[in-house]
Amino acid sequence: MTTSVLPEEMADRFAAARQVADAVLFEGYVLYPYRASAAKNQLRWQFGVLVPPRWGADSAEHSFQRTECLMEPRSGARLSAELRFLRAQRRTVQRRSPDGGFETVAELALPDRVLVPWDEGVEERVTLTADVSKLTGEGVTVPFTRPARDETEPVHDADGQLVGRLVRHTARIDGRVRLTATELDGPYAAFRLTATVENTSSWQPDEDGADRAAALPRSLVGSHLLLGLSAGAFVSMTDPPEWAKAAVAACRNEHAWPVLAGESGRTDVMLSAPIILEDHPAIAPESPGALYDALEIDEILTLRTAALTDEEKREARGTDPRAAEVIELADTMPPEVLERLHGAVRALREVTGPGPAAPDTLTPDVPGLRPDTPWWDPASDRSVDPVRDRITLDGQSVGAGSRVLLRPGLRCTDAQDLFLQGRTAQVEAVLHDVDGGVHLAVTVEGDPGADIRREQGRFLYFQPDEVAPLEDA
Repeated sequence: MTTSVLPEEMADRFAAARQVADAVLFEGYVLYPYRASAAKNQLRWQFGVLVPPRWGADSAEHSFQRTECLMEPRSGARLSAELRFLRAQRRTVQRRSPDGGFETVAELALPDRVLVPWDEGVEERVTLTADVSKLTGEGVTVPFTRPARDETEPVHDADGQLVGRLVRHTARIDGRVRLTATELDGPYAAFRLTATVENTSSWQPDEDGADRAAALPRSLVGSHLLLGLSAGAFVSMTDPPEWAKAAVAACRNEHAWPVLAGESGRTDVMLSAPIILEDHPAIAPESPGALYDALEIDEILTLRTAALTDEEKREARGTDPRAAEVIELADTMPPEVLERLHGAVRALREVTGPGPAAPDTLTPDVPGLRPDTPWWDPASDRSVDPVRDRITLDGQSVGAGSRVLLRPGLRCTDAQDLFLQGRTAQVEAVLHDVDGGVHLAVTVEGDPGADIRREQGRFLYFQPDEVAPLEDA
């Protein structure tokens, strides 16, 4: 039996995991510099986009997610699931005409913001609960529909005069969630849970085709699942116990990956997300708020946002209410909060006695070794001198000042090096790494920046079998 409302206890458990789920849901929603006109915001929502099946067949995106994980339910256990996604709500901007009508415009400038067309994200949820015993066989399938709707919002100036309006259109979305469970062979009373989320929209492009922008309003954006057991435990998919390793390896996850969620140590909640996470992922406690660009560093992102011009901030505020919140956050962040973003120590080890003795190879008695410099510094070993060292190639001594022919195609360690195939270069140094390997630092002959590279020590590096010696100049 399914319900549309989560049990109160399960809703509380999901709430603990929802902070990370929100970061997944809104990743890429609006990117720095938070303006609709920015190039980064021309392609949004790159994770967990489930497109209509007839459009997805001709694209690189998918219409479904499949999650498989192991669970050990107790007798009478119930499984709860919460599907969360965004709907792309298309917003257009209209200015009021002198005759009282409205005309669509590219922007509407107000003193505090500049309103522009934009796809807003509206959060949607589909919840269900079922007895685990009912999930075997055909399992439980819950279809859902979100109907199309249109709405308008009046826009007034500072004097309260009507100057325009925002027109929002939300397209219809159809989908379904299916849960099935299969008991595993063996003495462990474990099940393989399969959870599938599908976009079942009947919309299809017209004969002239349609781009991604046309498919997005009919897509499930940032789609992810929260799964919870009323009694029992899920098995970690990244660090399973020995008995479960073969069964975990046989699970098939497509376009989603499940991890244990909630407080550390809990095993009754699973988050299946369109990006790979570790078990019990968490938002850093120092993070001041949602920046919607989680692939960036909060400190750098905050400083850059605060440095935007007033005009750029006006456009950001008019782009989206969430973008406006980011601008406000960056402008009003107290120094002590910003200081916390600079870094944090997560764990310390107490030192209760003297540390282990240094290896004999690091003692001052070793000939040629300088104990006052780090082991990885070439200056710590007098027997190594990159400027004076030489090696023998094809019977010829090669060192700093030697000319060589570059042949990177033999090794292909760097695709960029292939452009240097057949070029001549001058050896600047012979380097020995800690594993006994030899590398030649070179500058390409004819490179107008060679002198600058020498000053900065920024060379190209090749192994001996990637070069051929030439006669020295």
